[in-house]
Amino acid sequence: MSRTGHGHGHAEGRGHGHGHAEGHGHGHGHGTPTGPLARLWHHLKHAVTPHSHDSADRLDTALETSQRGIRALTWSFVILFATALLQLGLVAVTGSVALLGDTIHNFADALTVLPLGIAFVLGRRAATRRYTYGLGRAEDLAGVVVLLIIAGSAALAGYEAVDRLLHPRPVQQLWVLAAAGFVGFVGNELVARYRIKVGREIGSAALVADGLHARTDGFTSLAVVLGAAGVALGFPAADPVIGLLITVAILFVLRDAAKEVFRRLMDAVDPATVELAERTARSAPGIAGVREVRMRWIGHALRAELAIQVDNTLTVEEAHRLAHGLERRLTEAVPRLTAAAVHVEPAVGADVAHA
Repeated sequence: MSRTGHGHGHAEGRGHGHGHAEGHGHGHGHGTPTGPLARLWHHLKHAVTPHSHDSADRLDTALETSQRGIRALTWSFVILFATALLQLGLVAVTGSVALLGDTIHNFADALTVLPLGIAFVLGRRAATRRYTYGLGRAEDLAGVVVLLIIAGSAALAGYEAVDRLLHPRPVQQLWVLAAAGFVGFVGNELVARYRIKVGREIGSAALVADGLHARTDGFTSLAVVLGAAGVALGFPAADPVIGLLITVAILFVLRDAAKEVFRRLMDAVDPATVELAERTARSAPGIAGVREVRMRWIGHALRAELAIQVDNTLTVEEAHRLAHGLERRLTEAVPRLTAAAVHVEPAVGADVAHA
């Protein structure tokens, strides 16, 4: 997927640049098979997969990360749905409104798999002429939906706490109530750790945000336990007061999750990752200078573009090999980087050309 943006030494592809983009034929010996069935298979395969020197490897990597994300969502859904069903059965026993609210939170958290699952499936689709970078951005939009759900959970938790303060209600079976809250906390914390771990490993801000959401619901479940303890000690207002404190904690988690999703929407990248790409490019043989390094996330994959200065005596073929080799070097060195657009310019006269 390396390419040159303005055709400095790479007279290949669509007139400019080295251009190993999806859906772009560049003629490196990828011959069309003979025979009607072979040609049909070739065209079908070309239509649904990115086309580049390393398209097979990159497609496998993209599918692997998406499958890991979907697997994390599936298991977390099973755990949270089972937790919510168990708590729902205990609501009838205790008559606790706090436990009912916590159960609603857990059902809502389980249902966040829907926007994320849709986003992961869309992200696996190949790029098209209209969506030239694919649909990986659907993950970022799913992250926004998750933020809205977290905000809704905070609002519901706050409402339940205030309502309990204004309209006290008797709570029965305190030990059962405490056990139900503890079950909710454990279930949510397990899911939170799993989602956050997988989300960070595959570079999915939306999955990390959803893991933080599960953690907020775990705090809400823990509030049920503490509230039951307070009621047992003769402080009936303990449950709603702790519920208000947990609402504040949820808002802090919402703030952190919103920062992460907002940065992803605004194409923010860790500066250390950019520096790693710059160092890797400068250390490559045959490169006299590196500038204009830019990176962005597309779903849970990174894309980069940069300009390199090379010896102005290089032939087009030599410059092409050098840029393609640099792309391989970058994708091997920089985590989650799947493509690099390399703009090649002569080391002599480059400054004059850009003046």
